[in-house]
Order: sequence, then structure tokens, then C-alpha cells
Amino acid sequence: MARSRSRYAPDRGLTTRMVSTMFFIGLLYVVLVGVLLAVLRGAWPVILALTGGLFVAQFWFSDRIAAYGMGAREVTPQEAPELHGAIDRICALADMPKPRVAVARSDVPNAFATGRSEKTALVCATTGLLRRLEPEELEGVLAHEMSHVAHRDVAVMTIASFLGVLAGIVTRVALWGGFARNSRGNDPAGVILMLIPLISAVVYALSFLLTRLLSRYRELSADRTAALLTGRPSALASALTKVSGQMARIPTEDLRKAEPYNAFYFVPAFAARESLGRLLSSHPTLEQRLDQLARISAGLSRP
Repeated sequence: MARSRSRYAPDRGLTTRMVSTMFFIGLLYVVLVGVLLAVLRGAWPVILALTGGLFVAQFWFSDRIAAYGMGAREVTPQEAPELHGAIDRICALADMPKPRVAVARSDVPNAFATGRSEKTALVCATTGLLRRLEPEELEGVLAHEMSHVAHRDVAVMTIASFLGVLAGIVTRVALWGGFARNSRGNDPAGVILMLIPLISAVVYALSFLLTRLLSRYRELSADRTAALLTGRPSALASALTKVSGQMARIPTEDLRKAEPYNAFYFVPAFAARESLGRLLSSHPTLEQRLDQLARISAGLSRP
């Protein structure tokens, strides 16, 4: 018998945005591969094998690579009783199977979830987060991460980001291979060949912006569904405020090491307050997140 869906509140807005983003990214993917096949006609088996192989590799292994890169180590209930206890309570509330539980030894206060499905999910908290948060705040953060698992956010974002990875590789290969230098200006095929790096760069930029827009919305969605599930939006707001405030006290070197994994984190780590990364962030601003939680809290307090 198929298991019923979790008790996390459904988010039609998130579903619509996921479908729309996947459609447009798929369209860009078709355009990019079509251009490659049209220009490099004799190499179409290699192109299809390469793109297919890259997709499978990213879909199956990117979450494990990310977890390894962030230093996640699975722990038993005896090693981390508070963390396991909080996740047990959230799983009971949400009617979800328990994910693998991990701890990352880092003073950067954060948490993340990886895994393509509930069966392969892993939820990790850093030692810095466990040391700083109260039990209710920790549950709020973990409920946020479990929302990503319930909505299969990791799988969707992995697929969505694939085109950007492919376009980036094509751009680099085209530039390193010296396509522009080796082509002749009076050869129509050569002219198209010269455009490959430009087309790939445009596709990369568009896919990057689309995934960032989707990522920011999914973070707001995870905040909302976590607050509704636990019934304590104020605890999640407190955790957000505390974690964001503590980031300024973390050494810059540690923040720079964490920055490549910002898309996975509960709160992004920025090595500088004013940076382009904030404009193209994978997360909404703290003010947006707190404002949403305040509205949810007001709604729950009404008779």
C-alpha cells in the first residue's frame, strides 16, 4: 500500500513555480543541445552520451558530494540524543519516515537537508547550531529542513541546476578548445561555432536566475510549512534572528568555506555584508522571512 502524503501544508504556489521553472529550463536545455547537435553533427552520439551521463551523475551523486563537502557525519541517538529527539518529534507530527541524522563539526550555525526522496534523505545540523539554539528553536529549524524533504526540493533543484552546469561546461570547452580562433569568418558553420560560447553563457545566466528565483520561494515555503506544522512561528523567527546575527561573529575564512553550499543551508553564509551574492542569493532576505512568520503568528493567534 502506498504511504499517505505528509502532514506538511501543501503549497500550490511552490508546485506551480517548480513546474514553470522546470518547463523553461527544459526548453533552454533543448535549445542548447539542439545547437550543439546542429553544429557538431558528426559528434551527436558523444553529445547525447555526455549530456545524459552528466545528468545521471548529478542526480544520483550531487547530494552525497554536497553532504561530504559540508562535513556531514551520521550520528546515532546515543551520540546526539537532542538532535534525534527533535527529528523524531517532527516526523511524528508530519507522519514522515525518519531521515538519516548527521552532525557537521563547524562553528558556523546552520543546518541542511540532502537526498532525492524521503528514503534517501539526510538532515544535518552543525555543532555551532546545536550549541546556540534552544530546543524549540532547533525544532523550528529542523522542521524547515524536513519541509524540503517532504516537497522533494533537493531533487527538483538538482534537476533545475543541471542545465547551468552543462552550459558552464560547454562554455569552458568552447573557449579552451579555441573554437573561435579555429573557425573561418566566411564559413556559415564557423560563424555558428563562434556563437557556441555566447549561447552557452546566455543559457547559463538564464538558468541561474530561474533557479535562484525558485530557490528563494522554496525557502519561504519551507518557513511557512514548518511554522504551520509546529504551531510555533515565533520559535522559527527567533532561530532565524539568532543564526543570522551570529554569522557576523564567525571568522571570514570559515564563512568563505561555507559559501559554496549556501543553496543547501538554512541561512546563507556570507563573507561580506555587501556583496553581489546577496543580490543573487538563493535565500530571501531576513526581513522577508521574519515578516512572513509574523503574519503567520498573527493568523494563528486569531480566535
